[in-house]
Amino acid sequence: MSDPQENPLIIGFAVGSDDKVRELTWRDVSTDAAKHADERRWFHLDRLAAGTRSWLENAAGLDPGVVGILLQEDTRPRAARYGDGILLNLRGANLNPGAKPTDMISIRIWATDDLVITTRAHPIRAIDDLADAYGAGSPPATHGDLVTFIADRLTFRLEPIVASLEDEADQLEEDWLDQNTPAPKLKLANFRRAALSLRRYIAPQKEALSALVREAGPFLSESAKLRLRDVQDVTTRLAEDLDLARERAVVIQEQIVEQRGEAMNQRLFVLAIISAIFLPLGFFTGLFGVNIGGMPGVDSPFAFALFCFALGLVTAGLLYLFRKADWL
Repeated sequence: MSDPQENPLIIGFAVGSDDKVRELTWRDVSTDAAKHADERRWFHLDRLAAGTRSWLENAAGLDPGVVGILLQEDTRPRAARYGDGILLNLRGANLNPGAKPTDMISIRIWATDDLVITTRAHPIRAIDDLADAYGAGSPPATHGDLVTFIADRLTFRLEPIVASLEDEADQLEEDWLDQNTPAPKLKLANFRRAALSLRRYIAPQKEALSALVREAGPFLSESAKLRLRDVQDVTTRLAEDLDLARERAVVIQEQIVEQRGEAMNQRLFVLAIISAIFLPLGFFTGLFGVNIGGMPGVDSPFAFALFCFALGLVTAGLLYLFRKADWL
């Protein structure tokens, strides 16, 4: 395969009326996407490649509005009917080496009965699964089934990621409840950030799937609609699980703040008790330390001992009063 900047086609397949699958090369599709009208064709393109826009507008003959959405830099999940086709944006986990799975990546889909065009900026495992099905000679029976397949595989790979976040929330909660030690601030912040990153796209994705079922009409078979509703239910559950995980993280954070506040109050209380004890003692020692004539006990050898004894009585009296008032 040539440089992706020159060749936007990542992979392509055509399925004939006899259900035979043939893989397409860039040479096959670079001139006219409408060849072989009796075939169902799927083209998967690199949206960052230099020739993608030109091919979509000229060879594929797509409306500029559709092309703009297929190549848009940042998108949220959505589904809408556009002319004779379905325009769909979905998000999947980023399972590429060195990437964070929670940094979800997009797949954009233009689908009609005889043509499907998908575009992406980063490799997506769901597309690999679809290519494997074509390569094995078992492609989806219709393009409605193809879209359903992609949505299903995207959701399938999100489930273990959300489950791992739930496990992490369990661990944070157990650390707090069992050991009474607050979770590290950075770890808790990273957890909340990951949950928020997933929630940002999973929540609108369930709405996009609902819109797809509603808007697709005869493009989707009844079995495909049923399967998409199942996928939508799973996506809804994932969004709810993420909401619960975030709420648990908020509770842990509030408990940490409460514990720190209680610890600070306890320290301030101890300091207040110490001040209450030493304030009268300081007053008496200051008073009797005045270097002027007429101070009682100046000539008595027992004066200092008696003074210390008196201070001890004052201290004991204060401690008794504090204990009686339940301050100690």
